[in-house]
Amino acid sequence: MLKIGVMGLGNIAQKAYLPVMAAMQDQYEFHLTTRNAEKRQRLAAQYGFQHTHADLDELISVHPAAVFVHTPTSTHARIIRQLLENDINVYVDKPVATDLQAVQALYDLAASRHLMLTCGFNRRFDPLNQQLKALPNKRMVVAEKVRETGGQDPETAVFDLMIHSVDTGLFLLDEPLETTCGRVLTTEAGALGQGYLTAETAHEQLQVVTNMYGGVNLEQTTVQTTHGRAVVKDLSMLTNYQTAQTTTTSFPDWEPTLEKRGFAPLIRAFLTAVATHGTNPVDPTSAITSHAVCRHLLSR
Repeated sequence: MLKIGVMGLGNIAQKAYLPVMAAMQDQYEFHLTTRNAEKRQRLAAQYGFQHTHADLDELISVHPAAVFVHTPTSTHARIIRQLLENDINVYVDKPVATDLQAVQALYDLAASRHLMLTCGFNRRFDPLNQQLKALPNKRMVVAEKVRETGGQDPETAVFDLMIHSVDTGLFLLDEPLETTCGRVLTTEAGALGQGYLTAETAHEQLQVVTNMYGGVNLEQTTVQTTHGRAVVKDLSMLTNYQTAQTTTTSFPDWEPTLEKRGFAPLIRAFLTAVATHGTNPVDPTSAITSHAVCRHLLSR
């Protein structure tokens, strides 16, 4: 049975990953890792995990096939490099890093060692976004993220929040990027107010809008094709518009949230790729592009 490490047991690990992993213990041997002894013991007992470790070196010593990294962004590059240098595949929460050179170097290292470095862009695996991706003859993609009230500095907000919409929008395009432009607006206190991105391919245009002070929490992606319009709202409802016809699809009430939000499908895809030496479920070139676009947006 493959050993799979989980490094960092904070909020995102507890909400989005451990529940999925707990149901897969008949397929993989999970090893929880955190310096917080009380948290290790509590979460292992809560989910029935049998193996825990205090630090990264201790985890590496049991030779896991892959490790999920859920630590603060500032620690990602160091941890990822150490894992790759020990021939361990890596899944990491977005962003891989905020320094574009570090992101490229880590992907280059993974490729040189024939390992996977997978960035956790879960929205690509949302079933409704998958339906948007399948639409032919796209002409316009609009990815919006609105928060009731912000407060984050521009770099944190762009790489923590806006990167989701940037990556989703780029994922939905079916042609190579030709141009990008955008800007960020800050508040008097220096927090991110709004972020805007426009990108173009030969036949498609992408607009990404992030409003950190919009008075409401909303995530919406719209695709216009030559035959109609489709909108996914909050990753849970798909509305298709055609002449004189509108259809709405939503998930059944019993559909697990982590399936609807793409976490469970992505976790399964990564672990299957590790077990079968398959293809990285989040293409490295596309992941690097999403990081590069965000970095350049902040540099304007």
